[in-house]
Amino acid sequence: MEINIIEEKENPLLNRKEIRFECLYEGESTPKVLEVKNKLVAMLDADKDLLVVDKIDQGFGEPRAAGYAKIYESAEKLAEIEPEHVIKKNTEASEEEEEE
Repeated sequence: MEINIIEEKENPLLNRKEIRFECLYEGESTPKVLEVKNKLVAMLDADKDLLVVDKIDQGFGEPRAAGYAKIYESAEKLAEIEPEHVIKKNTEASEEEEEE
């Protein structure tokens, strides 16, 4: 899986950085949200708890997907702005892995 950053934009009103990216996955299944999140954390040297992958849209029959992620300046802002289901989607599997 390869990720290319298309656009990085500061959003001072919401205290976050917004990132648009393209994910290429030739010969693989569509990557999971947490796989993409871990790769973005490594690429952008960001805090894992402050990065949220909002969406991944794949094209029909294409080995590529477009995505949108946000990096918040604080955990308080993230909890205040992001809906609960988005936060859960970005943390749920990592907690399950720790239990096993």
